[in-house]
Amino acid sequence: MNIAFFPRDSIGRRFALTVVLAVSATWLLVGLFNVFGGVWAQPSLEQSGLLDQAANMVRIIEAAPQPLREQLAGAATTPAIRVGWYAATSPVSTVLEQVADQVPERSQEVGIRLGDLRRAIRILTPEGSSDAWMSTPEFQEQHTKYPHAHVLAVQYSDGSWLVFTVPEKLWGLLWYKRWAIWLLFLTVSTGVVSAIATRQLVRPIRRFAKAISLFGMNPRAPPIAETGPRELAGVMSAFNAMQAQLQKFLTSRITMLAAISHDLRSPLTRIRLRGEYIADEVQQARLFRDVDELQAMVDGALAFFRGDADEEPMTSFDLPGVLETIINDFADQGIQIAYAGPSHVVYRGRPFALKRAMTNLIENAVKYGTPPAVELACQDKTTTIIVRDRGPGIPRDALEHVFTPFYRLETSRNRSTGGVGLGLTAAQGIVRAHGGDIVLSNLPAGGLEALVTLPRSDLDHMSA
Repeated sequence: MNIAFFPRDSIGRRFALTVVLAVSATWLLVGLFNVFGGVWAQPSLEQSGLLDQAANMVRIIEAAPQPLREQLAGAATTPAIRVGWYAATSPVSTVLEQVADQVPERSQEVGIRLGDLRRAIRILTPEGSSDAWMSTPEFQEQHTKYPHAHVLAVQYSDGSWLVFTVPEKLWGLLWYKRWAIWLLFLTVSTGVVSAIATRQLVRPIRRFAKAISLFGMNPRAPPIAETGPRELAGVMSAFNAMQAQLQKFLTSRITMLAAISHDLRSPLTRIRLRGEYIADEVQQARLFRDVDELQAMVDGALAFFRGDADEEPMTSFDLPGVLETIINDFADQGIQIAYAGPSHVVYRGRPFALKRAMTNLIENAVKYGTPPAVELACQDKTTTIIVRDRGPGIPRDALEHVFTPFYRLETSRNRSTGGVGLGLTAAQGIVRAHGGDIVLSNLPAGGLEALVTLPRSDLDHMSA
């Protein structure tokens, strides 16, 4: 029994790996922030313990007699926190009585932590309290020596003030700002990891979709490489099996129909030979006409099936060059066909098959209408070929039926002109095999318009 230490690639495994990588990337960013964030990465003021120290100092000095308060404040001074007590009659107390709170909401928070909302609290910061600092010699000296200092002043009931001065900021961002940064880290890491993981997952799906589209245009397309997650590889395997079965089915049907059409030639030849012995010339002529018509149908069917059986590869070619070749062939017969459109357009498809389809359309216009005009137009995603004539057109209810095999219009098509009703069928099959379509419509001024729409691939844009 073999135990796989690493499970096979699957969509579930990829999702789990994406989550793990996103969480790991988030913690990595948080760790880097804590290492290189400087003072921002320090604990918030509430978590730093400074407010608890200030609250304890306020209570201790308040319990001491006034003569000892200044000495106790001096003894509590450390390099990180300077403590000073000022009597109610001192200039510092006068300034603190007059100055407005710079950050009222922060004063309220500090008051809550100190446990007495009735006490007046002043917060002086380097950003907005320079005028207050310059009002007294004490503050002016502190501001000159410590330009980045923060001051917290708490008033006692007797009007005196206890002032805490922090020369350098020892705490980091507020809790909501810190959470905002962490959410930003989480969003960035999740977005980047998810984008990479999605791209890796979508790549085989796009290949699968492209292979399906190619199979729709070419039933003999090669099988798909079974790559990607286990579930997607299973779908590709099932598609490859279905594609192989369809290819066998199409090959056997085309071979059978081509063989039947070929075998019909022998009895038709025998019927013609036996018709030579018919004495009635009128009946003999009718029999030969039916035999000729049936022979034309057999020849057309053979050409039709032979075209389906051809395995012409997809290649890039100059589409206007193919149209100009058809136009020159008709010009050699004395039929002038106008062309409008670009002189060079790269298209990826089957050039000989498309030439046969466009020849059928133009030949129908020449036979049943007038020498047509051909127009080529290119858009971002489609290429259109328009064949217009000035003939009698087609009845509206027959615009779709003319693509039916062996369908002929008795009123507007003359049997003596030839054809068995497979030209438009073959043209439609070729165009649809390229992922496009043919739409026939009558022109308001008279005549018929055949609109051929062909999709363009990325290779067409790259080669143009």
